[in-house]
Formats: sequence, C-alpha cells, structure tokens
Amino acid sequence: MYDRLSSLVSTNTPCFFYTDFKGSQLHCFSLDELKDHDIEFSFHAPQSKLNSPHKPLNFPLSHEVYAHKFNAVQEHIRAGNTYLLNLTQPTHLLTPYSLQEIYTMAYAPYKVRINNQFVSFSPEAFITIENNTINTYPMKGTIDASLPNAIETILADSKELAEHTMIVDLLRNDLGIVANNIRVETFRYITSINTGNKKLHQVSSHICGDLDSNWRDNIGNLLKALLPAGSISGTPKKKTVEIIEEIENYERGYFSGIFGHYDGENLYSAVAIRFIENSNGTLIYKSGGGITAESECDKEYQEMIDKIYIP
Repeated sequence: MYDRLSSLVSTNTPCFFYTDFKGSQLHCFSLDELKDHDIEFSFHAPQSKLNSPHKPLNFPLSHEVYAHKFNAVQEHIRAGNTYLLNLTQPTHLLTPYSLQEIYTMAYAPYKVRINNQFVSFSPEAFITIENNTINTYPMKGTIDASLPNAIETILADSKELAEHTMIVDLLRNDLGIVANNIRVETFRYITSINTGNKKLHQVSSHICGDLDSNWRDNIGNLLKALLPAGSISGTPKKKTVEIIEEIENYERGYFSGIFGHYDGENLYSAVAIRFIENSNGTLIYKSGGGITAESECDKEYQEMIDKIYIP
C-alpha cells in the first residue's frame, strides 16, 4: 500500500492514510472511498467551547505491575540498551459513548475514526510537507497546569530537558534520512490541553528540512523510512522498539501509528495518541510516557492516567 500512496500523491489525488505503530501495515484511500469504509478524519478544526471534556471511568493496571515494567526499562537504560523509551499500557474504559459519538464530540487538532475499530484525538503532529519543506513537531514533556509556576517548572526540569533533547536529536537524524538542510526552528514551546478534570501543559519543538521537488513520487518510501514515530518509541529506535515489545507485553496495533492526508498539494499527518480501541466490545484506552534514567515511577504512572480523557 505504500506504492499506492505514492501513486495517488504523485498524480495529485487527494487521499487519506493510516499505519500501525511500526509502519508494517499502511492503509490508503482516495477521499471518495472513505464513506464506503466508514472512515472520518479532521485536521485543524476550530475549537468548540460548548462542551466540557469527559473523564471516563477507567481501570488502569496496578501501580505494582506498572512499577515492575518501569524497573525493567530502567535496567535496560543502565545497561546502555536504550536512553529513552516510551512506555505505554492499555486501560479498560467505561463510558456511555460509542466511538462515533466520541469522534463527534472530541475536539483535537487531529482526529480520526476508523469504523468501529478505533478513534484517536491527537494533539501531536507527525510530519507536514508544504512547499517542498518537511516539518515535524515532537511533543515530549507534560505537567499539570494547576501546579505553581507550571510552565517555568517544566522548562527548568533537567529530566524533562534531557528527554526532550534526545527526541529532538532523534527526529533531526530521522529527517536527515529523507531531507537536506535539517534545522531546529523552535526548541521547546508550550501548548495546553484540557483533559476533563485538569489542564495539562505539553512541550514541543519544530524541526524542518528541505526535500527534493519530486518528493510526491517517493512519498511511500519517505514515510516508511521515518516510522515508527520517534516521539512515541525512543532512542536508539530499533533496539528500543524491541524492548518495548518485550516489556509492554500487549499489542499497540494502530495506537502510536500515524494517520494523515494529502490535499492535492500538501501533506499533513499526526501521531495516533489519545487513542481508544474497540476490543471485542470493550473500550481500551492506550497511553503512557517517555522514560529516562531520571524518571520517577510515581510521576510516570500518574502521567499515564492523566492522559486518559475525551476532549
């Protein structure tokens, strides 16, 4: 299907695509085909002020089980096998809303619903290509906005700075595989989201590079070279993904994959986080955060839970 994506984009045919976490499965459709597959997506929709976020009843894994996984990650960090690993876990949800209703009610910069399979309302862009320039916006670092001097605190936190810097370096290297003149346009800026019972500040950066003018002919290979997304896996990427599969011990599936669209001229995509999956009639929310040598288990466990909301 990567070849089909390249074929559609090279002929300036508007299309939509999505992948699983590792990029081993890509699905691609012209916009005319979406209705037949019961797929909806929205990018950059205006924010509604009519509804408050919904905090669904949830049942995360125990702190004890999470701590065991967290400690296993730390052992790999001490051994030098990984420096940053995004540890995620599934959480059972109870909510009166269907995936269709969740998609309709959710505000997010990027959202998608794939029939009755999953919905994602993501705050994080993956890559954007405009005027032969490729851009990526890694998001790494979260803090409760109600804490005193929250923005100053997270920007001054050495652990958060180290984690974010590692992701920026990883994404710079990734873009260097497909583009030239790689540069960091903005390092560590703040965006905010409302999670239902609290507001969170999140830290992002903007990295870009220059593409050859024929990038549309090769977009399938370009996309494949960048997956999985560095901000939701870790560094070094290949070994870290192996450790993720060993320690998480569940199928991420399409969670933390990417979804995007080509509008006939430019390409936009997002990371499939803030993700709810229908698993045989049970709704599962998948969430987590980046672990480094300086991470604290209690804080990482709470961050995983804080990210469970419907905006």
